[in-house]
Amino acid sequence: MMRYRIDRRSGVTAYMQIVQQTKQAMRLGVLVPGSRLPTAREVVATTAINPNTVHKAYRELEHEGLVESRRGAGTFVVRSLSRPETASSSSLSGGLREWLQDAHAAGLDRDDVTALFTALIEEYGASPQAPTPEQEASPSARDIPASGETNDMQHTSTEDAG
Repeated sequence: MMRYRIDRRSGVTAYMQIVQQTKQAMRLGVLVPGSRLPTAREVVATTAINPNTVHKAYRELEHEGLVESRRGAGTFVVRSLSRPETASSSSLSGGLREWLQDAHAAGLDRDDVTALFTALIEEYGASPQAPTPEQEASPSARDIPASGETNDMQHTSTEDAG
């Protein structure tokens, strides 16, 4: 059964954490169409949050067309967010697992890994599609300073370092 973990120090509201965790479980195939979400009472018992917070999260998921509430029966997943690439047995998952092992061996803790991953995912998410290896290898015209100009990023980073 799905179990929610509420991190009160995260700065993310409890209802949004429930929404995010539900979507994550759907992407990973833990929750599939037909799966029943825990009742508000069950979530309250394990997280000590207000039942209205659970209802708000479930309404948000319902509004997004991901779940439906059936009176007297519970709240059920109606749509899948899962892709084969997100399965724990996929090559992407295996590569990420190896990367995490390398990060651990390098002395990075969970917060370090989260910070690095978040920074990279934000950089990666700046464009709708991932750059191809060719695009990554060749700088675009906007990345090359005109003659006599300095690259602001390089200039700023050297100032910050000193």
